[in-house]
Amino acid sequence: MALRAAAARLASSSLRRRHGHLLPAAGTASHAAFLHAHATSFGFKQVREDEKSKLVGNVFSSVASSYDVMNDLMSAGLHRLWKDRLISKLNPFPGMKHLDVAGGTGDVAFRVVERIKSVSHRATQGTLTDMEEDTHIYVCDINPNMLEVGKKRAAEKGYNEEQCLSWVQGDAEALSFEDGSMDGYTIAFGIRNVTHIEKALSEAYRILKKGGRFLCLELSHVDVPIFKDIYDVYSFSVIPAVGELVAGDRQSYQYLVESIRRFPKQEKFAQMIQEAGFEAVEYENLVGGVVAIHSGVKL
Repeated sequence: MALRAAAARLASSSLRRRHGHLLPAAGTASHAAFLHAHATSFGFKQVREDEKSKLVGNVFSSVASSYDVMNDLMSAGLHRLWKDRLISKLNPFPGMKHLDVAGGTGDVAFRVVERIKSVSHRATQGTLTDMEEDTHIYVCDINPNMLEVGKKRAAEKGYNEEQCLSWVQGDAEALSFEDGSMDGYTIAFGIRNVTHIEKALSEAYRILKKGGRFLCLELSHVDVPIFKDIYDVYSFSVIPAVGELVAGDRQSYQYLVESIRRFPKQEKFAQMIQEAGFEAVEYENLVGGVVAIHSGVKL
């Protein structure tokens, strides 16, 4: 009976939840002292802020070549469906200027391009429109190794001739794009790795046009008790072991698992998005909260 009840709760957990109020700010004296010391978390470890970006960079340099294979293995291929859902919520359109942050391997950007092509070609019976020519998708990633993987994949997919796709090395906390220059902003499985989440959110708000949409797909917190126990065992026992077997790197995948647990819970993260200036903030849990898609609009 307990398993059946948990399954029912899991099935219903993908329902969208609207965040219509601010929650009390979480803070303690020890937390304040921690921030004052200019320290931050790297997984379960506390490190200085100036160390975190280097440590995270080392992780992704190490896993870049096996990143997509590991995503398939860790999620049993579900990450593809989660990204499809992200693009469905984004609803790309011809002529769109879009920024995908922490998207070095191109998984999200390729989906945006394909969706725009599909929409445009259905409307024009396959002819190239001026609006489609105005479309531009930017892939921004702080790690050059991840970008190289993405460029290689783009060439393999025939995107090397695409004029609408650009690759930019950059920091989510200090984007090089102009104010109000983008119609959309996505970040998938990346925001938990930045040192200052609030800075990344502020930058997302800055570069979006009025009416522009922010969407974040991120590994989150499971809200079904029995499933949570199973998920914890899988995360801490299986994922690092698979990382060691496939990528030869247990430590990096141990960090990735720990970083999920340190990431703010869904309601708290929704509050942070709202505090960055976004309106109509909401989130949708998938697979019982294993991942969540948060969204907001710049009005």
